[in-house]
Amino acid sequence: EVPLQASGGGLVQPGGSLRLSCATSGFTVDAYGVGWFRQAPGKEREGVSCINSSGSRKYYLDSVKGRFTISRDNAKNTVYLQMNSLKPDDTAVYYCARRLFSSECSSTLTTSGMRNWGKGTQVTVSS
Repeated sequence: EVPLQASGGGLVQPGGSLRLSCATSGFTVDAYGVGWFRQAPGKEREGVSCINSSGSRKYYLDSVKGRFTISRDNAKNTVYLQMNSLKPDDTAVYYCARRLFSSECSSTLTTSGMRNWGKGTQVTVSS
């Protein structure tokens, strides 16, 4: 079993954009729902977005709706999170993970039932 590899983080100014990638060669991403999560210092990990195996269902944390877009390229075994209009409150370590045994997502973006967590990638939004 291979952890999902999150990448693409960095330091950006407020209003800037980043695209995060989540990739794995250990399993076929198109068989599972894949979610993005984040954790800021002193805060609990929270769900940001999730996409089901086919890409037909997508879910977003209320605070990122209209700014973040999740997508997948199953041929590349990769899920993306395009983040626009970034705010300082978006600063966190971003992780991706897959559902344990489901092709769908939890509508509540819970961390429960997710597996193959990687180390995450740091996103810092600051002037």
